[in-house]
Amino acid sequence: MKVCGLRTIEDIEVAVDAGADALGLMLAPSPRRVSIDQAVGLVKAAGSTDTVLVMVDVSVAEADRALRATGATGLQVYGAHAHEIANWGRDQGLFVLQPFAIGSEPVSDVSAVPGAIPLFDTALPDTYGGGGRTFDWKLVRGYVGPFVLAGGLDPDNVRKAVRETGAWGVDASSGLESSRGIKDHSKIRSFIEGARRHEA
Repeated sequence: MKVCGLRTIEDIEVAVDAGADALGLMLAPSPRRVSIDQAVGLVKAAGSTDTVLVMVDVSVAEADRALRATGATGLQVYGAHAHEIANWGRDQGLFVLQPFAIGSEPVSDVSAVPGAIPLFDTALPDTYGGGGRTFDWKLVRGYVGPFVLAGGLDPDNVRKAVRETGAWGVDASSGLESSRGIKDHSKIRSFIEGARRHEA
């Protein structure tokens, strides 16, 4: 499972200690945004745990510079050039999450870049990401292949979400906060524990 929007060394340490598989660092405009310099320290603190840079409307060259500067091991890119960057990231041997906004249509026709993992999030106007809102999980039940479920997930619904969708992975950010942009460490632990209990 992935915990996104981490901003402090302590956030990273709590998520890693709790057993997160991947950690999301926001380089895009957001209350959870970190600078490249901050991301360098966060990636270092993550050790061997995958670190995923979340970016919007960047070029391949910009993505490459950010990865080289931070040492991150993964990408999650929205907007312009997203498909091209997913292809490029896959060819670089990176862990690539390819986001798809889910509205009211089933995802059976979604075509992710081979080697990338689709990330299904709630479609909302004028924004990327789910904004803390879930979508109708029935829409992803027929998807063949691994996917990551996002959008409105929190410690209270993660077990149900995985049980109902069969998701390969889960991703949460705002549902793990005490206030906007500030992670609640007890929620991080509970979220990961809930997802792990489903696997048991």
